[in-house]
Amino acid sequence: MSKAIDSHGDYPHGSMMRPIDLHVHSTRSDGTFSPAQLVDYAMEKGLAAFALTDHDTVDGLAEALDYARHLKNSDNARNVPEVVPGIEFSTEYQGKDIHILGLYIDFHHKAFLKQLQEFVDSRDNRNRKMCQLLQEHGIPVTYETLLAQFPGAVITRAHYAKYMLNHGYIKSMKEAFERYIDDNGPCYVPREKVTPEQAVKLILAADGIPILAHPILYHMSDERLDTLTAALKEAGLIGIEAIYSTYNTAEERQIRSLASKYNLLVSGGSDFHGANKPGLDLGVGYGKLFVPYAVLNDLKQTCK
Repeated sequence: MSKAIDSHGDYPHGSMMRPIDLHVHSTRSDGTFSPAQLVDYAMEKGLAAFALTDHDTVDGLAEALDYARHLKNSDNARNVPEVVPGIEFSTEYQGKDIHILGLYIDFHHKAFLKQLQEFVDSRDNRNRKMCQLLQEHGIPVTYETLLAQFPGAVITRAHYAKYMLNHGYIKSMKEAFERYIDDNGPCYVPREKVTPEQAVKLILAADGIPILAHPILYHMSDERLDTLTAALKEAGLIGIEAIYSTYNTAEERQIRSLASKYNLLVSGGSDFHGANKPGLDLGVGYGKLFVPYAVLNDLKQTCK
């Protein structure tokens, strides 16, 4: 398990009643808070821990961990949240975009970093092709311009939409997707993706805990979701996101049942993106989310 920051010790009594959030994004992918700002905001929200799980990158982890370590050595030590080093892989399964979270990853692992670099190279090629298509459709944007406007970020379709909105080419982020860059849009280029099983094994190789993220969002039949979960369990899946911002009571019960069937641990998080997901807040989602610290305790036991 990669070393994380915990100002209260391994099993802090003071943290047991405080919430956690194990699905959070920063400016290093498509969030609007920097990694350090997330630490400050997690303190403000009273979180005992949060996992930084940017899309296909670990670039923000050192900043978040170092900043939390700095705070821990200051007068604010009692309120510093544990920072769980993580990632969210975008994978493909039978034509669907499936996300696999990795928690407590060793983000210095050489083979892991080599695979990530291959993802980056593939993403760069895809983004250059999308920029070319947008130019052909009257949007004068280059990949270099996007990188300059969003420094340090992993460029996603949300960045394209924000660029077009900022420069007056569209009237809303939604319009960018509908007219240009949704899955069936004229300027969309699919990116080469790993399979969910490959992501699970890559996370395990980096001493991490693989989690199937927000399964309800895939809109699969119960049978198809069961088949996917069984295959991922066979590949080494350890947990499933059963507590999530958009779930209703029945949906949470369904995923908890699936976790029980396949002997998977439960995980939970808001999928916080800052201003890029209006109304969705860190730790509480749309207002009713609560992920207890016991969830993190259970996950920690797998690392021992």
